[in-house]
Amino acid sequence: MSATTTDRDEFVRLTDPYRRELLAHCYRMLGSVDEAEDLVQETYLRAWRSYDGYEGRASLRTWLHRIATNTCLTALESRARRPLPSGLGGPAETPEEPLTAPVTDVPWLQPLPDALVDPANVVAARGSLRLALVAALQNLPARQRAVLILRDVLAWRAAEVAVLLGTSTAAVKSSLQRARARLDEVAPDEDLLAEPEGAADREVLDRYVAAFENADLDALIGLLQDGVELEMPPYLQWFSGKKDVLRFLRARVHDKGTLRMLRTRANGQPAVAMYVRDADGVFRGHSVQVLTVREDALARITAFIDARVLDRFELPRELS
Repeated sequence: MSATTTDRDEFVRLTDPYRRELLAHCYRMLGSVDEAEDLVQETYLRAWRSYDGYEGRASLRTWLHRIATNTCLTALESRARRPLPSGLGGPAETPEEPLTAPVTDVPWLQPLPDALVDPANVVAARGSLRLALVAALQNLPARQRAVLILRDVLAWRAAEVAVLLGTSTAAVKSSLQRARARLDEVAPDEDLLAEPEGAADREVLDRYVAAFENADLDALIGLLQDGVELEMPPYLQWFSGKKDVLRFLRARVHDKGTLRMLRTRANGQPAVAMYVRDADGVFRGHSVQVLTVREDALARITAFIDARVLDRFELPRELS
């Protein structure tokens, strides 16, 4: 390319502030941090190639989101939706039995570390990044997904969305209505609400960590809502209700000092990384668990059981 170093420097200076925002946008569309990062790179490559033609007819932010949305829509033509186990079938009823083999041929939904989102916007964006909402979005056709995100998250006007998608304003409004109706079917309203982080949430997280590290499952009883759900991708089995969740945990958590937990955050929600002590006394990475706290109690525990997830959170795979 014939662009000068000055051109490249200007492009980077002007566009780089939107990188984390675009990552969040692509993540909502794809449900994968790995794929979102690839598509952000593709977005910037496409933007650079067409930068000479950008004449400020739209804001730079809007222009980049147009490119990112089209990049995501192209990618989604060849990608399956990314579910959680609860989106593939009903809850299991045998919590004491061993889990079946992990399912590796399903492109599971991935958690998004809060550290990858612009700290200045994470509070405002938290509701649109909640795990339940991103999982629900996966049930929408790609263009409906784009319409809902552009209208309800980014607050674009219907006419702007219509121009991007090459359709009419009336079609955009109709698509948005269908998308909202589908979300109501696949996710209860309370699953999509973001409660502000506060002392109560931190207290629930502290009690959760202490209960596991001390193998004190009785302490968990007061932390779990009656309808609490536990799911553990890549395993298909998931459990619903305090009774079954506790039965599952009692069959597996026994001795104090065999587990360690590191606090983190994902999808605008409290989260922990769990490590399990092996025969050599080394604590090896087991999972990252995203917690849904509602009314000072746990409504859902989503444990991503794969040590590689720790890498995304810049956490070690082992603790001495």
